This record gives sequence, structure tokens and C-alpha cells, in this order.
Amino acid sequence: MSTVDAPQEQRFLMRNIDWSKYRSIADDLGETHVRLTYDRGNLEFMTLSHGRERWSSLLGQFIEVLTDELSMPRQSGGSTTLNREDVERGIEPDKCYYLEHEPEVRDKDQIDLTVDPPPDLAIEVEISRSSLSRMDIYAKLRVPEVWRYDGEVLRVYQLSEDGRYIQVERSPHFPFLPLDEVQTFLVRRNSMDETSLIKAFRQWVRELLARRGDAS
Repeated sequence: MSTVDAPQEQRFLMRNIDWSKYRSIADDLGETHVRLTYDRGNLEFMTLSHGRERWSSLLGQFIEVLTDELSMPRQSGGSTTLNREDVERGIEPDKCYYLEHEPEVRDKDQIDLTVDPPPDLAIEVEISRSSLSRMDIYAKLRVPEVWRYDGEVLRVYQLSEDGRYIQVERSPHFPFLPLDEVQTFLVRRNSMDETSLIKAFRQWVRELLARRGDAS
């Protein structure tokens, strides 16, 4: 059986790009397979690999299963651009979600982070290293929780009161969830189809909730 080699991620950094130029480039690119990260005059372009998209899709579906089973309100932001001119930062997560702040953005198709809350949870897949500190950007944008996955280990970070992220053992939004076992489901992506994998994950979540008496 033949295989097709998916292109690897590529990154390119431009310096001395002011805010208006960054926004102009973002508007010109539109819905392309290029992700932009902006940090005080530095603009990074990143192409998206098939592997990254697979990981982020699975993690996103895991979040959706969890919120479904908990009957937790959710608004999916996908990889929408998060930016604020006043802090000169902009980033496009792999996935992001409004959870407790969902009612505040329910009727909005455009998010303005100078007046609207940031997403409650963002997902970062890191199979190649950024030249910019993406976690610093998330911190400046005040995203409360970030899941980071490097293809091997899933780590969860919570924004502390002093504005820095600390790695935590449990997700603040899903504290019953053992992260090491979530990783085993991610590893299984190459041994079973996605539909079966998500069904198995959903059944596992239901069993966890039933054992803890948390099922709604």
C-alpha cells in the first residue's frame, strides 16, 4: 500500500511589523492554511501540517464530548484570531472554547477582546517549535486555561493571579479527568478510525462520571 508524505510545518518570522500592517496581512490571507502569531512587531507565519490538524481535531472532539456529557454550555471558537491592539498581541489557537463565559458571547459572531471575555480554554498542538512565546501571548490575552500537546505528552496550564501560567495536574474545567489516560486515547489514533475512537472516549467519560456520581 502506498503512502503520501504530508508536508511538514514551516515557520517564517518577519520583524518590525506594526499593528496596522499585521492586520492588513491577516485580512489579505483570509481563510488560508497559514497561521499567524503576532507579538509586539514580530509576525510569524506557520503552515499547517496534516498531523497537527489530526491532533487538534481529536482534542477538540474530546472537549465537545466532555461538555456534552456534562451538559456544559459551549461555544466553539475554532482557530479564530484572538488579538488586542492595546497589548500588541495576536494569536490563532488550534481550537478554543467559551464555557462559563458562553452566555456573554452567545449572540456574537464578532469578538472584540477589549470588551468581550477571552475564550475559557484554548488548545495548542506543538509538533514544531514557535520562534515566539505563544504562552506569553495567551497570558496577555487572559485565556484562563490552555491545553498543550506535543505529540507525546498532554499538559494543562492555568492562568494564575499574577498573570503567568502554571502547569496543573487536572484541568480546572474538567477536574475529574486523568490526563495520562486522555493521552492513551490520542495514541490510539493510528490503530482505529476516528469515529470508533470518539465513541470509545465518550463511553470512558460516561464511566468516569458514573463512578464519581457526577453524571447529570
